[in-house]
Amino acid sequence: MRITNEADYALRIVYSLLGGSQKSAKLIAEQTGVTLRFALKILRKLAMAEIVGARQGASGGYYLKKKPAEISIGLVVETIDGPFEVNNCLDGEFVCSRMGKDVDACSFHCYFSDLNSIIREHMYRATLDQFM
Repeated sequence: MRITNEADYALRIVYSLLGGSQKSAKLIAEQTGVTLRFALKILRKLAMAEIVGARQGASGGYYLKKKPAEISIGLVVETIDGPFEVNNCLDGEFVCSRMGKDVDACSFHCYFSDLNSIIREHMYRATLDQFM
């Protein structure tokens, strides 16, 4: 699986909010190089996951709702892209043309499952405070 541009932009947006600052969507878009419309879409997803918060009004804006040490790369990526899976066979809906439903009997499935676990663990271990 490849991390989408949307997830990459989400990481940029979250990173731009480090340091406790509150910023307007327009300023976030300008600082990250993401269009305002796309930034708003991403900010909505991040708000639904309670990674960012929003204040309304003239002095409003977006801010990090969690501490940087509580926000991992994995959390942001999976908030935007859904579950991280390096191979289609890891999807619960996938039916293997060789193994049917008995995917655990497939050595490729087992390999990709182990690899996926290692990558996810690494992504969830990397928190934003490490990038400050």
